[in-house]
Amino acid sequence: QVQLVESGGGLVQAGGSLRLSCAASGRTFSSYAMAWFRQTPGKEREFVAAITWRGGSTYYADSVKGRFTISRDNAKNTVYLQMNSLKPEDTAVYYCALKTRGPAQLMADMRTYDYWGQGTQVTVSS
Repeated sequence: QVQLVESGGGLVQAGGSLRLSCAASGRTFSSYAMAWFRQTPGKEREFVAAITWRGGSTYYADSVKGRFTISRDNAKNTVYLQMNSLKPEDTAVYYCALKTRGPAQLMADMRTYDYWGQGTQVTVSS
């Protein structure tokens, strides 16, 4: 089993920055990749970014490319999401997720993730 705990959410003005963290514990050696998804009320959870645990390959949704950066610290079993130039439409609950197998082509498919965190609220005011 793997446990994921997110932190770093909050309220920020448009144009500002936040950094989310996701600490993984348990059987983390089985990790293939970790990702961030987000969800707003009444909408499906959407892919934001992902990173492979070993090679560090990164993947981004078009809506966040150039503004968000995903990174990892293997020694701390932690993944980060640096969010810059935030917009009101980035407001959502952000979830950390972990998958234990590929392929990379399915990185944005939430159904392929095995473990999820509890979510952290990000609110961007205009």
